[in-house]
Amino acid sequence: MTLDIITSDLIAPAKHGFFGRSGGASSGVFHGLNCGHGSSDQSQAVALNRVRVAQALGIDPENLMGVTQVHSADVTVLRDAVPDRPRGDAIVTDKPGLALSILTADCAPVLFADTEAGVIGAAHAGWKGALAGVLEATIEAMETLGAERGRIVAAIGPTISQKSYEVGPEFVDAFIAEDDRALRFFAGGEGDRMQFDLPGYVLWRLREAGVRNAEWTRHCTYADPDRFFSYRRATHRREADYGRLISAICL
Repeated sequence: MTLDIITSDLIAPAKHGFFGRSGGASSGVFHGLNCGHGSSDQSQAVALNRVRVAQALGIDPENLMGVTQVHSADVTVLRDAVPDRPRGDAIVTDKPGLALSILTADCAPVLFADTEAGVIGAAHAGWKGALAGVLEATIEAMETLGAERGRIVAAIGPTISQKSYEVGPEFVDAFIAEDDRALRFFAGGEGDRMQFDLPGYVLWRLREAGVRNAEWTRHCTYADPDRFFSYRRATHRREADYGRLISAICL
């Protein structure tokens, strides 16, 4: 089975892809292209899946870089391949041949590029990281390598959509306390529940930060189990674990 790779015209000509779950070696609840080291999947299957991603990008598997994600605003600037995954939720580089990757299963994977400067970035923007400023921190880190935010473009890959993302009042309060304009990204649900528009919020934060050209691919992870892994869907189904989707970019 071939890999399912979603791309964005905004990010081209940088090689990139938001990878679905098709074409992988994992089985069971992880069936498909599970690329999560932190899952309980067989390590050999995860390693093979990541090799397939590297091959699709045309790079050496050793150059597929990532971070140990902790829902933070921490960014790593990479100039060379490293064997260990630094803690944080975003990664940037100006080195050709290095692929930057992010793992998600409902959170927003965001790929960045300033191809004129030869600088790329990848960010894991869950609600905590987005609220903490991981998107803005990624842009600032790219600027240290010579990127200009007016030239930076960004694409958001498969993410849980508003109709599938129910939250409580304390969740809403955290966003309003940061900026009351964020109320526009919440719609009424049942009782005191609200529906949160994560990709819409991420797009707003990007544009507020000066990234004029940004888009969401408009794929919902929760709503399409055949194509995407979803943490929330796995929780609702009482499954023991869930797979992680990979999104990657390289120069």
